[in-house]
Amino acid sequence: MEVQGKIKMVGEIQTFGSNGFRKREVVVTTEEQYPQHIMVEFVQDKCDLLNGYNVGQVVKISINLRGREWVNPQGETKYFNSIQGWRIENLQPATPDASAGIPPVAPAEAFQPADNLNEEDHDDLPF
Repeated sequence: MEVQGKIKMVGEIQTFGSNGFRKREVVVTTEEQYPQHIMVEFVQDKCDLLNGYNVGQVVKISINLRGREWVNPQGETKYFNSIQGWRIENLQPATPDASAGIPPVAPAEAFQPADNLNEEDHDDLPF
């Protein structure tokens, strides 16, 4: 299964218990008529997959749905669900930069208007 959307929040790594269980959460807002804010948790070594991802990036996260049963001290059975991520992909195209050998495009405001035009110069272009 997959969840696709824009990153709303990337949490810090949390460590629990003496065994060093690690968890990191990310919230993704889906891009549909009624956007949903979906919290996905990455656990153990998968926590590091979120390094380098920031708020505002459009991503696709591969997920597994997890469910568990718990019986409280009063004997009542409770059920809990979680969404665990195991892969994340950036869906935004890379921006050109100097390291890629593509010169950046200068904005139009960076150019000065031409003021040396002479109407007497002959122009033989057909348009």
